[in-house]
Amino acid sequence: MGRFGDRPHDEITTRAVADFLRELDREGLTPRNVNAHRAILHAIFAYAMKPDTYALAANPVTGTDKRREPPPAPLDHYEVAEVEALARVCERGEHRAKAPNYRGRPVELSDDERAARVAEDQQDADLFRVKFYSGMRLGEVVALRWRNVHFLPDLSGAVVNVDRAVSAGVEKEPKGRRSRQVPLPRPAAEALARLGQRAEFTDPDDYVFCNRLGRRLDTSAIRRRYKRATDAAGLRPVKLHGLRHAAGSVLARTLPLVTVRDVLGHAELATTNRYLHSKIDAAAIVAVNAAFGVSPTSEPADQPTA
Repeated sequence: MGRFGDRPHDEITTRAVADFLRELDREGLTPRNVNAHRAILHAIFAYAMKPDTYALAANPVTGTDKRREPPPAPLDHYEVAEVEALARVCERGEHRAKAPNYRGRPVELSDDERAARVAEDQQDADLFRVKFYSGMRLGEVVALRWRNVHFLPDLSGAVVNVDRAVSAGVEKEPKGRRSRQVPLPRPAAEALARLGQRAEFTDPDDYVFCNRLGRRLDTSAIRRRYKRATDAAGLRPVKLHGLRHAAGSVLARTLPLVTVRDVLGHAELATTNRYLHSKIDAAAIVAVNAAFGVSPTSEPADQPTA
């Protein structure tokens, strides 16, 4: 809009668009970002070409070149043991910011304050567990209400209805405007059951994850606590969204790809496909040994001498 917003459409030529994209190249934008600018311009003119809008004769963006994007980097993600180590750090409160002090001395906390912090630390731990075991987006997790949680009778699992999400601070329909059901394994069901035992904020319309006033959690604060928790646990850096990638990658090892797509709420199977071979696991090593007729427990062959 800054470049073309005040110009008549017939002055926006293919050459003008190409010059604009080249300027973005020189400014250091990545090929993916430049292509995103190009796609938006293309969509604007495609809409204006419709007979029931402005019936423009041509789209000047069509004649410009897309930038060649590098292949996506391999997905790195945590495994179950790492996420549980992360959660234990939270339960111990080791992910908290430095304790407040007054004139160099620690501030004495009341019993109520200590109890509130213990509850917050447990909630952080269970939030990260639920996010990992469900693959839900952070905006979906913070918008989750108790009416959307359904436990199996023996607590062997649970089912969550994802029908709301928070985006840019606004709670609305989830991405793609489609609700979905997410099956949860026992560790996630147990985490939710622990949260359901608190003294307040467990009515159907209450948030599952909430602050001391029962209000929705701030996603920026969650990300900061997650970063401190990964550091305290001695884990390699993986973004919070990586817990969703982890869920997709782990599920893709055993479930059909279409099922993984539905659990994660992807619109296209191609998006889910990146999880299919995101990480080589032990089962793959067993499989290649079997393919070559090698016993994985056999003695290693002698190394050739120089």
